[in-house]
Amino acid sequence: MAQRSSTGASWAPALAALIFDVDGTLAETEELHRQAYNETFAAAGLDWYWSRDDYHWLHRTTGGKERMRHYRDSRGDSAPTVAEITDIYARKTVRYGALVAGGGLTLRPGVRELVAAARAAGLKLGVATTTGNPNVDALCRACWGVPAAEIFDAIVAGDDVPNKKPAPDAYLRVLSLLGVEAGAAVAFEDSRNGLVSALGAGLRVVVTPSLYTGDEDFTGAAHVLPDLAAEALPTDLGLPS
Repeated sequence: MAQRSSTGASWAPALAALIFDVDGTLAETEELHRQAYNETFAAAGLDWYWSRDDYHWLHRTTGGKERMRHYRDSRGDSAPTVAEITDIYARKTVRYGALVAGGGLTLRPGVRELVAAARAAGLKLGVATTTGNPNVDALCRACWGVPAAEIFDAIVAGDDVPNKKPAPDAYLRVLSLLGVEAGAAVAFEDSRNGLVSALGAGLRVVVTPSLYTGDEDFTGAAHVLPDLAAEALPTDLGLPS
């Protein structure tokens, strides 16, 4: 947030941190998630199958277990129970990790370069996501070859806070862990829910819409870009290059 000097002029703190969402922002992961869900449903003997249209609709609900409960309720089903959903989701997480480890997942354009430039510039790096910690680690191992903790200084995943996005909890927690004011950080998101979450924490937000979010409303974003390639990056946020 902008502050005022003794002369009354406003100024913004120098950029100190970049905070990233994961799925759809760092990499286009959602089709792997959808595949993992469907394979896990089949293995569990559950007569669910999420088409792309289904997943597009369900994507508005953040959190995997929440998404499954929403789908169950929309069908008027009484099963699976909450406990069964928790078990199915745990198995889905393992399956997703195996799919990611199988190769083929790549970072979105500009992500690797921006993260490297931020690290070289001495900026802190954080993650605020609704996905689980194992999924964050799987992506980092697949795309960077190292655990997530070697890339990011602070990681707040879905079950680390009381309320998932669009609530601001994840971003507020990351800012606290990094020891950075909201005005000294920039968030990177791909969805409306993520944008609202970051704005609620007082952050400036760069949105790069992904496979399932291109039709969403990004009013309030500082910038909406096709990707984070250097030639697309704005100059008004002090981003490293």
